[in-house]
Amino acid sequence: MEIDATAGQGAQGASGYAGDIAPLLAWQWVQSGEAVLVDVRTDAEREWVGFIPGAVAVAWKQWPGMAPNDSFDAELKAAAPAGKKVLMLCRSGIRSIAAARRAAELGFEAFNILEGFEGKADEQAQRGHLEGWRLRGLPWMQK
Repeated sequence: MEIDATAGQGAQGASGYAGDIAPLLAWQWVQSGEAVLVDVRTDAEREWVGFIPGAVAVAWKQWPGMAPNDSFDAELKAAAPAGKKVLMLCRSGIRSIAAARRAAELGFEAFNILEGFEGKADEQAQRGHLEGWRLRGLPWMQK
């Protein structure tokens, strides 16, 4: 399967936050210094599935039980420098929408990274085969 890494590179409009962006554009913004990448997945997801070097870990929900992170606002404010775009990444691009909306409410120029780290599940209910940060060949590591 061939993946078009340039598909949807521009920011797409969104409701309640600055917009949705493709993984490649997110990485370009991070590399240029105009944005900070915030990984809103759980600690367990980052530990077991992989993480992005340099991304700031601010979980939207906590493992186990997926309870809301009561410290999200404070952690995000501490992690995101003033004047930089805030790019939210989760597993598939769904939780990061809620996190981007909350960040926008807090005054940040917040974007959701489409596809997330692993992307949507395929016909065998497996992630990482159709789309996502990892599949696009962007930097990531696994312990």
